[in-house]
Amino acid sequence: MTSGIGLSTEGREGPAQLFALAEAADELGVDTLWLACHLFQRDPVAQAAAVLARTRRLKVALMAMSPYALHPVYPVMSAATLAEMHPGRVVLSFGVGAPGDLASAGIEAPHPLQTMRETFVIARQLLAGESAAHEGARFRVTGRKLLPGPRPDVPVALTASGPKMLLLAADIADGVVLSSATSVEFVRACVAELRGRRAGGAPLTIYGLVHCAPLAEERAALDRLKPILAFILRGAHHARNLALAGSQLDQAAVMAAIGREDWAGAAALVGDEVVRRHAALGPPDAIARRLAEYRAAGLDEIVLSGLHGPEELRAVMAGLGG
Repeated sequence: MTSGIGLSTEGREGPAQLFALAEAADELGVDTLWLACHLFQRDPVAQAAAVLARTRRLKVALMAMSPYALHPVYPVMSAATLAEMHPGRVVLSFGVGAPGDLASAGIEAPHPLQTMRETFVIARQLLAGESAAHEGARFRVTGRKLLPGPRPDVPVALTASGPKMLLLAADIADGVVLSSATSVEFVRACVAELRGRRAGGAPLTIYGLVHCAPLAEERAALDRLKPILAFILRGAHHARNLALAGSQLDQAAVMAAIGREDWAGAAALVGDEVVRRHAALGPPDAIARRLAEYRAAGLDEIVLSGLHGPEELRAVMAGLGG
């Protein structure tokens, strides 16, 4: 079985599609199914409960639960309850949340570093079985324990991409989740910073999402990935990622095109070389070679993203020797 491989979903998958992916992942030896938390889409906690009940060994990760949308106590409750029923098979991940999603719900996200630091203080106390005692600038929790009891089997990861959030993750988290569309060069730089910060400390698991298009025809693979990468790479926080890879992309123009819902125009701004530098594409052997580059850059778990169903997952895993 291939180890160190995860699979992510986007919250758009209906039950039949989700269960087919989860069951294939369980059979093929995928380590973790990462269930994205996007406002207005499907709830990852409900999905996790259903997936855990239908699979034998597959772990699930609640990905990028936002303390702005939910008080930190609630995702900790969810993860602890799932782990009580399925010990050792749950990962909890916090993230600020997509700015557009938060804005659509009228949610502001001030002081992200302070908010995330407080979130982890609360999560650590509760998962350790302690009576929470925290009075911060953002949250106040006092005199309550987690009913499911101590859950040391639930690692807590932080989704990060900016340099300050990455360093915070090295200080407080069990793991770091790097965004999809990151280049190998960006991953290598992040890993060096994280390992240097964590030197001599507790283990730190580094997860990285990699968008894949396992299609024999390169043109079809490039065209599939372009609108996805346009959406992801438009953000200002990806400027360093692009620069380290030597990728040329007019982020402002992409942002403007997406703002007016001109998806074809946004995709056209993403050159073929940008796709090659920020994703994995082609037949399974080409995907395997590309993922080996991400592995060599320092990822502990490569999280496959953007696969269209179980057959594409099977093809990628076969190429990896799984």
